[in-house]
Amino acid sequence: MKNCSKYKRQYFMPPVTCMKWAEKEYVDKAPVWCSVDLRDGNQALVIPMNLEQKVEFFKLLVDIGFKEIEVGFPAASETEYTFLRKLIEEDLIPDDVTVQVLTQAREHIIKKTFDAVKGAKNVIVHVYNSTSVSQREQVFKKSKEEILQIAVEGAKLLKQLTEEAGENYRFEYSPESFTGTEPEYALEVCNAVLDIWQPTADRKPIINLPVTVEHSMPHVYASQVEYICENLKYRENVIVSLHPHNDRGCGVADSEMGLLAGADRIEGTLFGNGERTGNVDIITLALNMYSQGVEPNLDFTDMSAICEKYEEFTGMKISERSPYCGALVFAAFSGSHQDAIAKGMHWLDEKKPEHWTVPYLPIDPKDVGRNYDADVIRINSQSGKGGVGYILETKYGLNLPAKMREAMGYTAKAVSDHTQKELLPDQIFELFKKTFENVTSPLEIYSVHFQQKDGGITAQVISSFNGCEVTTEAAGNGRLNAVSNALKKEYGFQYDLITYQEHALEQSSSSKAIAYVGIRKPDGSLAWGAGVDSDIIRASIDALVTAINNR
Repeated sequence: MKNCSKYKRQYFMPPVTCMKWAEKEYVDKAPVWCSVDLRDGNQALVIPMNLEQKVEFFKLLVDIGFKEIEVGFPAASETEYTFLRKLIEEDLIPDDVTVQVLTQAREHIIKKTFDAVKGAKNVIVHVYNSTSVSQREQVFKKSKEEILQIAVEGAKLLKQLTEEAGENYRFEYSPESFTGTEPEYALEVCNAVLDIWQPTADRKPIINLPVTVEHSMPHVYASQVEYICENLKYRENVIVSLHPHNDRGCGVADSEMGLLAGADRIEGTLFGNGERTGNVDIITLALNMYSQGVEPNLDFTDMSAICEKYEEFTGMKISERSPYCGALVFAAFSGSHQDAIAKGMHWLDEKKPEHWTVPYLPIDPKDVGRNYDADVIRINSQSGKGGVGYILETKYGLNLPAKMREAMGYTAKAVSDHTQKELLPDQIFELFKKTFENVTSPLEIYSVHFQQKDGGITAQVISSFNGCEVTTEAAGNGRLNAVSNALKKEYGFQYDLITYQEHALEQSSSSKAIAYVGIRKPDGSLAWGAGVDSDIIRASIDALVTAINNR
């Protein structure tokens, strides 16, 4: 990378310091949202959506809660013209939704745009022309005065055609390539446009400040936005909008800082689809607000369905790590992370705090339709006892003793490491049953009979080891202890019974119980077993037998 000297800053700082935005902590209210998926997003697709897909995508955007939707550039594309006419003629636009159409500040394009929107109830006509230094010098070869005049003439024509049509269309103006324009000049052009439109409280025009190309760090954009907001004419009757692209990967940061700087509205796309590296990702931006306790006024409670439809309509693929919506964004494979999440969930159930504070989960995955067992705790060779234990407890009702969770965790890790695959919850459950539940080889107990003798319990145990059946009798201070003593007497087993737990299986339809037994071998290591039966005594005996078979 030896050629960095060929680059220079292509942005301009405001003529005065604009840093009031830096004094604010977070965006405290949702902006007006405008989806540009059907225009900006669609033109960025390798294969643009067909008419049917665009109609279904429009319905999806309405269902999510967008009240302003840019539907296309009807004067530049017959497909987009037809799409808009279909929405209007088939009455597919709800009364509370405004469609936005884009047009260059050129007379014949503006006139065709007005033909396209005839009959629509709520319309924003969005006119633009480029104002940046590079566009003025290289593309249009026009002076500042000439570029300003293009904007003014476009604004006049919008106003004239609206009045002639007897409509109440709203207007939007974008100084395209705003981020490469001198802020004082961008302000001059915007104010000249507003002088034509004469904003009022009941008919507020939109001044859109697009990050057509990201040239700077987000704080520079925030200062540029603040400068415009502080010096714009008719400010109380103007909606300041942002349209960030993502060339530097800062589209969300540009938007958040721009809102802190005084903007009122965001134009963006679902999942950030757009030209080059994309537009601002509205899902990320909205759910960032949600994670701070701010209602975004958009509905992402069924994120999986939104993802599925988006991929179907656009042919695009959503990254597994895309914030809030990717398949793995809530997934924890690390053992320490899983343990912290599991403990956090238990703490949440116990304490019932007012606010969500679970480690590693910025929002509750359930709020976007994700499941804890399928989407959060994921098991592979990097996982630990906490995650495995959490899945067995929450999905299958098994509350393993702490040290047994550790043993099961190592068992799962070993299998995942050997197969080089993730273990799904059902596979983990089957592995538990195969390894720790009712294992009957080489030791098996066929029957046990108990008697109360001399203040204690005597057990008569019929068992076999490697197929040889024997009957043994021994006493103990309890039923399980008596059985254990009989087995030690007959087979010479050496171990200490150190852990015994039991609980009902709430998810079982036959009122079964599960018992867990841990034994310490002469070398100090532990072996574990579990037994499941409708009779808790039999379950505990089966657990002991399994532990011995696992020793």
